[in-house]
Amino acid sequence: MDQRVSLITLGTRNMDRLAAFYEALGWVRVDSPDGVIAFDLIGQTLGLYPLQALADEIGLPVSELGHGATTLGHNVPNREDVAPLLARAEAAGAKILKPAQDVFWGGHHGYFSDPEGHIWEVAHNPFSPLGPKGEFQWNGAA
Repeated sequence: MDQRVSLITLGTRNMDRLAAFYEALGWVRVDSPDGVIAFDLIGQTLGLYPLQALADEIGLPVSELGHGATTLGHNVPNREDVAPLLARAEAAGAKILKPAQDVFWGGHHGYFSDPEGHIWEVAHNPFSPLGPKGEFQWNGAA
């Protein structure tokens, strides 16, 4: 298995509402005939898929899908970029879980949840600068 994530799928109860949220963040929506709403990212895609259809596809009831301790991270190039992005997410319908603040390891971050509860971290990591296309580089590794 190659060391990469190609597609992140969020099961959603209200596809249009969640798609509108990500569009309000400035993301460009791509619809597909299979019922997925996709947002192409740098090297990956974020897909929105009906929660019941996702459960059916996996072969589990919705109640067993759960909400694991997972966060989605969005890194920004500068410390000063964190708070405005959290504010934009809040204006689009997000709930701020942790306002922008310094972190013990030397970075700056905050957290929000989208309208269906998926948790995002917005962070600036001075030890992991973004690449020329905005790609995240753990500890500066390309």
